[in-house]
Amino acid sequence: MRDHGPALLEATMRPARLLFTLGLSLTLVGCHDPSPTTPENSPIETLADEYLAAWMEQDSLMGTYYSIAGSRHDRLPDNSLAGLTAWQQQEDAWLARLEAIEKPTEVGSRNWVTYGLLKDELDASLALRVCRNELWQASTTTSWHTWVPFVFDLQPVETPELRAQALTRLAAMPAYIDNEIMNLREGLILGYSAPRVTVEAVPHQVRSLIGRDSIFLGPSQRTNDAAFKASVEDIYTEEIVPALNRYADFIENDYLSQAREALAVSANPNGEACYPALIQSFVTKAVPAEEIHAVGLEQVAKIREEIQVTMDQHFGGGDISEFLRRVNEDPAFTFESEDAVLKYSTAALDAVKAAMPRAFGTLPKADVLVKPYPEFAASGSGEYHSSSEDGTRPGIFYIAVTDPAGRSKSNQLATLHHETYPGHHLQGAIALELGDKQHTLARYLWNSGYGEGWALYSERLADELGLYPTPLDRIGLYSDQIARASRLVMDSGLHTMGWTRQQAVDYMMNNSGWAAVDIQNEIDRYISWPGQATSYMLGMIELRRLRTLAESRLGKGFDLPGFHDRVVSMGSITLPMLEESVTDWITEQDAN
Repeated sequence: MRDHGPALLEATMRPARLLFTLGLSLTLVGCHDPSPTTPENSPIETLADEYLAAWMEQDSLMGTYYSIAGSRHDRLPDNSLAGLTAWQQQEDAWLARLEAIEKPTEVGSRNWVTYGLLKDELDASLALRVCRNELWQASTTTSWHTWVPFVFDLQPVETPELRAQALTRLAAMPAYIDNEIMNLREGLILGYSAPRVTVEAVPHQVRSLIGRDSIFLGPSQRTNDAAFKASVEDIYTEEIVPALNRYADFIENDYLSQAREALAVSANPNGEACYPALIQSFVTKAVPAEEIHAVGLEQVAKIREEIQVTMDQHFGGGDISEFLRRVNEDPAFTFESEDAVLKYSTAALDAVKAAMPRAFGTLPKADVLVKPYPEFAASGSGEYHSSSEDGTRPGIFYIAVTDPAGRSKSNQLATLHHETYPGHHLQGAIALELGDKQHTLARYLWNSGYGEGWALYSERLADELGLYPTPLDRIGLYSDQIARASRLVMDSGLHTMGWTRQQAVDYMMNNSGWAAVDIQNEIDRYISWPGQATSYMLGMIELRRLRTLAESRLGKGFDLPGFHDRVVSMGSITLPMLEESVTDWITEQDAN
C-alpha cells in the first residue's frame, strides 16, 4: 500500500473496502468455504454468508489476491454501470434485513463483530452513492491502472487448468478497460470529472504498462509451457496493448480538455454532500471539516515542538522548516544508489521482526518482503500488498528507489514500520489468519480509520521499542507524523476552504521532511481522493486515547501485549466498535 494503505481498493468501484492493499494490496488460512459453520446458525451468520458469497462473485479478484483455496482465477470484476446498479440493489435488500435483526450485545463475540462490520459496510456504501465515484476515477491515484494490473503479478499458473484461467482473465482486460472509458464518458456528460491536475500523468502511466517487461506478460514468465507463453503473447499484443492505447488516447485527447480545473470535490454534482460521506466512510465516525482542520493545526504545533527538541539536542538547533528541507538535500542524509535504498529497508525489517514479541502475544504466520516499485506504479513512499490467507505467500512492501540522491534516509524506518511491522502487515495478516474465531468477513473488510490509524500508531510504538537508533531516524518519525497531521489541515482546506494546490504544497514542504517529488504526488492524492488522508491521524488519536484510558484505569496491571492483542484480534473493526471492545477489555482486566 502506498503510504495509504489499502488505498487502491477503496478508490475503486469495488463492492467493499477491502484490506488488500488494497488486493491494497495492503493486502492483505485457506477460506475453503465462504459459508462458515458456527454452533448456532444465527440470522446474522446467514446474512453474512450470503453477502460474502455474492461479494466474492462480484469482486472476482479476491480469490487471487488472498489465495483463497478453491477460488477461480479467470474473471475480472464487473465494472459496468449496469453491474454496479445490480450490486447496489442487492445491498439495499441486505441492509433492510440486517436492520430487522437486533444488534448483539456481547462485545467481542462473533455475532457482535459480524453485525458491526456488515452494518458499517452497507451504511457506508449507501452513503457514498452521492459521490458517484465510478464516474470520475481517472486520476493517478484512483484509476484502474494503479491496482488491477497487480493481480497478474499474483496470477497462479502451476497447472494446465490454472493457465487456462489466466488466459481467460487476460482476454477480459480489453472489455474491462473499455468499460472504464464508457464510465468516464458518462461522467463527463453528467458533469463529473477528476481534477485535471491529477489526470495529466495518467496517459504516460498507462503506456508504461506496454513493453517487454509488462506486468501483463508476467504469468508467461512463471512457467515453461511454450503454448501458454505464445497465447499470453498473442492476447497481450493483439488485444491488451490496443486497449491500453485506447484508454491513454481517450484521456489525452478527450478527457483532459473536459476535466475540471477546480480541486475541491464540491465542484462535482452533490460534491458538498460527498465530502462528509467520505469522511464517515474512511474514518468510520462523523467529524466536521472544521474540527478536522483545527485538530490538524493543534497536532502540527505539538509535533513541531518534538522536532525542535531533537534538533536542539543533536543538530545544533535552527529553523525547523529549513532543517526538514536539508535532510532531503544534504548528501549526508540521502542515498548513494537505488540498491542502498533497498538494503536500508531490508536491514530495518530484520530489526523490527526481532522486536515484535516484546509488544505482542500473537504474531502472524506470514512473512513480508521488501521490493522496489514496478515502473507503472512508482510513486509514493511505500505501498503494502498483503500476504495470503494461509500465510504461505508473504506480504510485499513496495518502496520507491528511483532518484536515490533525493530520498532522505530519515523517514525510511517510519514508513517501513507503518507498512510492515507493527503496522499493516502485522494487523492485516493476523486478520487473514483469524480462522473460525470470527466470520470470514472479518478477514477481508477494511476501513482506514482503524487500519491507517493502527499503522500510524505503529510508527510511535516502534519508537517505544527502540527501533529508531539515530536522531535522524527520530526526525524521520516526527516528519512522517507531522505530515499526517498536515493532511488534516490540507484535506479539509482543499475540499472545504478553497485552498490552492500550491498552498497545500507549501504547507507540507514547511511541515515535512518528505522529498519534494513525494510531496507533489501526495498533494495530487489528496485532491483526487478526498477524505482518506484524514483517517490516519484521527484513527491514531483514538487509539492513543484508548490506550491511555487503559493505562490509567489498570495502572501496574496494564499489559501491553494483551492490549495490542485485543486491538488486532477482530479484524478491521470500526472506531466506535474499537472503543466498545477496549472498554470491555479494561473491565475484564480490572475484575481480574
